[in-house]
Amino acid sequence: MTVDLMVGRENVNDVPTHWRSELLDVASYARISEDVRQRDGHGVRHQLRINERTAHEHGCRVVAAYVDNGRSASKEGMARPGFDRLLEDLVRGRTAEGQEVHGVVCVADDRLYRRPEDLARFFAALTSRPGRVYLDPSGFRDPYTHEGLLQAVRSLEAAVTETRLRSDRVLNWHWARAIEGVPHSGPRPFGWREDRTTRHPQEAALVEQAIDERVAGKAVRAIAREWFDLGVTGTRGGRPNGQTVTQVITAPRVCGYRSSRGRLLLVPETGEPVTGSWEPIVAPDRWQAVCATFSPGSLYLHRGSGTPRRTDERRPAPRHLATGFLRCGAQRTDGTLCHGPLSAQKGRSRRSLYVYSCRSCQRCSISGPLADEALERLLLSGSPAGPRLTEDTRGRWKSGELAERRQIAGSVLVHCAVQPGVKGKQEWDFSRLAPVWR
Repeated sequence: MTVDLMVGRENVNDVPTHWRSELLDVASYARISEDVRQRDGHGVRHQLRINERTAHEHGCRVVAAYVDNGRSASKEGMARPGFDRLLEDLVRGRTAEGQEVHGVVCVADDRLYRRPEDLARFFAALTSRPGRVYLDPSGFRDPYTHEGLLQAVRSLEAAVTETRLRSDRVLNWHWARAIEGVPHSGPRPFGWREDRTTRHPQEAALVEQAIDERVAGKAVRAIAREWFDLGVTGTRGGRPNGQTVTQVITAPRVCGYRSSRGRLLLVPETGEPVTGSWEPIVAPDRWQAVCATFSPGSLYLHRGSGTPRRTDERRPAPRHLATGFLRCGAQRTDGTLCHGPLSAQKGRSRRSLYVYSCRSCQRCSISGPLADEALERLLLSGSPAGPRLTEDTRGRWKSGELAERRQIAGSVLVHCAVQPGVKGKQEWDFSRLAPVWR
């Protein structure tokens, strides 16, 4: 029997016979993308009330509610626990409490899905059992018919178009504000008062001094340690470190320039940098001078990863053989391995002028020269479990520079897991390095 689309039916008597019962038990779903003003969940609460009214008007009864508050449905990778539980219960046919579910009620399609993947998941779960219904304020829809699926696809296309247009409007709005020199929104920048235009006397003095000291050759970590000792905190309460200090002193705002999305803004007519409406801390030449002291991998034009860099300079090449190949083998409290990268740092003894240490858990450290020697032994030992280097490759290793040796190592080695050492043990244990070969 072919079932027509249920949109626009006036009462429960319009429901097909295979759906008709005294009360249809349905699940209610509500979602809102942002709840940043009142933070009380009023948006999803109002949707649930509308769902209750819709269910009552069409002879249904809400037996379970699923909520995703402050969760976007258009962003890739965004978790929606309520939506996932709804799909699980639809496939199972009942809630975790054992209540059977015969359909879903929602205020609009775009509350459920704004991505094709979610549309496919929802319809697969909803129609995993016969006799299910989908209900919105317009009435019943038959999810099993071709027309019902087409209407869902049309709703998805409308939601995608709306998301794209809204994103473009937001981007254009931010660009127009930026080109006029309006300060960044969000938390106030370090160095300025809450109005984002007036210099903060103490913080601005610290920023100016840090720029002068960095240009004179002082390490950023040393500046961060001094700020830490002074009790300086960021505008959101965090303690300073080398990365945050770098972001503060290389931000174009320190000299009055305006950036947007990691790029320095230029006046379209003149090509000159856009000047903001706030008080600068240093002159543009001082900002350019401090930016020149950083490599592209360390220079930030604004907060956040993936930021475009200002220069085309190449990142300095590693100075040690095992850099980038060592992973921490220490065990966390939950029983999992740390597996964080070990980075080279200055050592404290003549025997170990540098060491490889894990910055993630800070529980694993190994002598740099001995680790490099152990890695070389693993590569050249010719053991059954290790790589079989050709004579030509061995010759390249012996006569090659560090870059050549690292290239050879990378061709046969994924990484080495380093086991934590035993405190007080004097003998060097080469078995601490456990290689993973390609």
